[in-house]
Amino acid sequence: MMELEGVPVTADALSAAALVNYGHFTSMRVEGSRARGLDLHLERLARDSQTVFGVSVDTDRVRMLARKLAAQVSVPVMMRVTIFDPELSLGHPAASSQPRILVTLRPVGAEVPPPIRLKVARYQRELPEVKHIGLFGTVHQRRRAQRAGYDDVLFVGTNGLITEGATWNIGFIRDGKVRWPEADCLPGVTMRLVSTVMERSGIEVRRESIALDQVAASDSAFITNAGVGLRLVAAIDGVSLSDGTSFVDRLRKEYDATEWQPL
Repeated sequence: MMELEGVPVTADALSAAALVNYGHFTSMRVEGSRARGLDLHLERLARDSQTVFGVSVDTDRVRMLARKLAAQVSVPVMMRVTIFDPELSLGHPAASSQPRILVTLRPVGAEVPPPIRLKVARYQRELPEVKHIGLFGTVHQRRRAQRAGYDDVLFVGTNGLITEGATWNIGFIRDGKVRWPEADCLPGVTMRLVSTVMERSGIEVRRESIALDQVAASDSAFITNAGVGLRLVAAIDGVSLSDGTSFVDRLRKEYDATEWQPL
């Protein structure tokens, strides 16, 4: 299901997103017209709209349009709110922009997916702090990893430091403490919610540079995004990590108890 500014979307309206591929978005799991971290998702849309288009986005209108579409389903869904300008010119993108709000729904994935196996790739997303719709490089790297027999891809910079995954953040566990990579990457909403949960539970959380050759020293690792919540990492580039099931299960239980906010 998808609506552009509250009405069914047409192919012509989507042509700019397909042909120019310029815009930004946020994705959230929605149940009963509620979402975790809704305020953080709206904050992201407002921040990224200024970066991408130089104009503000009406977050109250985003909520209204999201609520309207969510009311049409009775099961949990993944909702994506995309901000793009159907009139944007490829030849003159600096012209004044009037971004529009596209809301789409898709089914949710497995409740608790199995531990994930990651293939390392030296790659940096363009404008990594923005959740933009320019996904060619990301999808290409994920495809290469999966064709090599892995589940997904973990990005490492040219300096050998771990940054992020294709559509998720990664945390490393060692001696009961959690480290997020200090790097140019997307500040994920789920990562921020999980960090709050850990701090409230007395778990030490830090951001620091993590080199690829330090992975083996970690007890275990997990990834986070709105679709899966938390997912255990089984191995990175064939290097198996210890089973952190009990630790991650504890975090998942506390994350699942995070307050849902109405759209």
